[in-house]
This record gives sequence, C-alpha cells and structure tokens, in this order.
Amino acid sequence: MLQRTSQEIRPLTTAHLAQTMTLLQMTIDEIKQEIESELSSNPALELRDERRCPTCGRLLQERENCPVCSIPKESNPEDPVVFISPKDDFTPHSDQQEDDYLDGHDYSPITEDLPTYVLKQILPDLAEEDRQYAVFLLANLDDDGFLTVDPLELAQYFHVPLAKINGIRRIIQKADPLGVGSLNPREALQIQIEILSETQAVPALATLIVNEAMDLLSKRQFNEIAHRYNCSVADVHLAVSFISENLNPFPGRSYWGDVRSPSVSTTQVYHRPDIIINYLNDDPAQPLIVEIIMPLGGTLRVNPLFRKAVKSADEEQKDIWKEDLERASLFVKCLQQRNHTMQRLMFHLVKLQRDFIVKGPKYIEPITRVQLSVELDVHESTISRAVANKTVQLPTKQIIPLASFFDRSLNIRTIMREIISSETRPLSDAKLVKLLEARGHFVARRTVAKYRAMEGILPAHLRRMIT
Repeated sequence: MLQRTSQEIRPLTTAHLAQTMTLLQMTIDEIKQEIESELSSNPALELRDERRCPTCGRLLQERENCPVCSIPKESNPEDPVVFISPKDDFTPHSDQQEDDYLDGHDYSPITEDLPTYVLKQILPDLAEEDRQYAVFLLANLDDDGFLTVDPLELAQYFHVPLAKINGIRRIIQKADPLGVGSLNPREALQIQIEILSETQAVPALATLIVNEAMDLLSKRQFNEIAHRYNCSVADVHLAVSFISENLNPFPGRSYWGDVRSPSVSTTQVYHRPDIIINYLNDDPAQPLIVEIIMPLGGTLRVNPLFRKAVKSADEEQKDIWKEDLERASLFVKCLQQRNHTMQRLMFHLVKLQRDFIVKGPKYIEPITRVQLSVELDVHESTISRAVANKTVQLPTKQIIPLASFFDRSLNIRTIMREIISSETRPLSDAKLVKLLEARGHFVARRTVAKYRAMEGILPAHLRRMIT
C-alpha cells in the first residue's frame, strides 16, 4: 500500500518541480506566451476578467495595489515590501504614447559572445602579430569555455614555437571569466586558484584537492581526502566550501558582461523590466517597494464549470477531461510557486543590496548565488534560474540585469572609472593598483587591466595619445 502510494506521488512531484523550474527561468513575455498557449489548448483553464492579488487572493479595483500585501510590515522599516503586480499596471493607457512609457530611453541590450568578450580584454596585452593566434584559439572554445584544439597542432600549423601559443593561451586564461581557454576543468581551477592567491588567502588543502584529489571530491569522499592528507574532515569541508564558493570548473558557464553565453540570437529594441523597485510614496526615507510584474490582467484558475461537467461525462470522455483538469491545476500551482520563489528571492536580495540600490554601484555587497541559496534553503540552480534573463528597474529608472546584483567586481570597476575620469595625466595600471589599495581594494595589476578592458577604457599610453 505504501509502495503504491509512493509510485503515484513521485511523478506528480517531479512534474510539479520540473514545470516550476521551467516557469522560474522565464521572462514575463515568455510566461505570457506560455499562459496563452495553455489557455488555448486546455479547456479546463480559464482567465477571469477580474483583478485579484496573486499573493492573498483579495479582489482589487482597476489599477489598485493590494492594501494588505503592498504596505510595509512593522517588523523592520528597512525591509523591502515585495509583491506581484499585473503587467497592465505598467503598460500605456490609450491616451499615452509608447515613448511616454519608456521615458524617451531606448533600452537596447548588448549581445556579446564569449570569444568577443575575452578578445576585447586581452587585445592591449597582445603584440599585433600575435592577435591572429588569439582569435584562432578563441574561435575554438566550446560551450564550457574549454579549448577544442591541441596547442601543439596549432603551433605546427602556424609554424611557430609551442611556447608562443601557450603564452597567448596563458593571457586568455587570465581574462574574465578566469580559466577560459583551459584544456580541462582541473587546469581551469588551477588558474583560478593562482589568480585568487594574489589577492586573498587560499587554503593549502584546497590547492592540494584541485591538483591531486578531484576524483575523490567529485564523489564527495571527504573521509578519504582527510585520510590522504592527514587532516580533519572539518578542514576538508572548509576547503570544499572555498572551492564551491570561489571556483568554477566550467568557465564558459559563468556570466560575463550583461549576458550569459552566446545563446541569445536576437536583440530587443526596448528592454522592459521584469521587476520594478521604487520608494514607498517616492520618498527615499521610506521602505523600498519591489513589484514583480506578472503578464496577467485577470485571474488564472481552473474552470469550476468544467470541473462539474467532468462528473456527468461518459467514462471515455471523463478520463480525457480529468487529464485536462490535472494539467490545469498543476499549471496554476506551479505558477503560484514560481511567484512565491521570486518573492522570497527578491526580499532577501533587495535587503542585502539596499545600499547598492539606493547609493549606487560602489556600495554593492559581494554575494554569490551559492550563499543566497544557502540562506533561502534552496538549490543553487533555483537561484540561477530565477536570476537568468531578468531585468530590474531601479529607483533611478535605470534598467539593469538582475545578475548585476551578484557582480562582485562592480564596486571596484566603478571606483576605478571615477579615478580615471578625474585623472590629470593618464594613470598606469600599476598606479591604479596603488590608488585602489588606498581605498581598501586589493587587486593585482592584471586584474586592473581586465576591469579596464571590461569598462572599455584604453591603456594609459593610448589615453595619453588622445589627450
């Protein structure tokens, strides 16, 4: 009896989780298409022409925010208020022009593939005759950021020393994302440890695990690792935590710039936000209001008339209609779960990054998706799906990718940009390192060069030529 029940529940749970994860990574336009597709194909699903709060179900008047969910709680005045808002609240009225809604701005996201992104960083460090080799190497990266050609074969093809090809590859590996152009995950991790060790302490055990015990780590055999290196299991856990929080064995799966990998094939003319952050009553002294936009002008639900009709249907038709009912019920529940997850994510993220939102990029709090997943008690992939492809409108009306909230270099790049903008004479990268150290940011010279390239700032000798 218990075994049969378990077999019946597991497929439903798996379907629920799979559909929730799919909806979680969709933008509002993609969700709208998904809802319209379900409505057109499933007679058990209906969209009622009424406005209800997606959180508490309260019936609302036209363009009215929920009087319960949209007001601050008394627990902490600095906690954000997060709720779901229908997209109709943000689309133009009949007497408004599209340009009025967009405030005259053309939000056109830049789509840039990984090879181009890396090449822009390393060009200043390459001799002109070496650039063709770098382009060839970058053109042969796979989706994980690994090199798919043998450096020796490349050296033989171009009739140049292998040391030259490896030297260029070394420059590529130190670009962002760190480890790109490596031959395998172990080499990528070794490069990342080498670069990180220049600015922070790296556990010696973490280096040993990467160099010698990746097979044990992949199987989570922590006791065997402790025995091999004569240390405690607690030390192993600390080293593993450092590896999971700071290293990425597949550099090509990282985020770079404002986009992820070159899967994006089209560029939107207007980039409307999925989430809007404002001050309560437009008062900076008031809590932040976070509105997660939903592409619904009504209430999505299972049709009660259809549910009644199932009971009087013949056996053959009843089985078909029951499947429609289950699919409709599952879709509604998954959509509600998606909204709940987005609300939890944005509450914690906005709370952590309040200074970044209010004061600007210099005040961003370094945080990773792994850290947030631990705080929310969800899997890291859940955070990645919730963040992917979504944009946020800040109180300044600037629209940025939600992934920017996890950009740990944004504050340093902002300060560096300010320093360069106020320079009387072009400052070298070595001088920028010292000025950043004076402000409490310890980075290597090559990291400054990388950040400068990311910001589109020329090297000092070229800036000197145009001044």
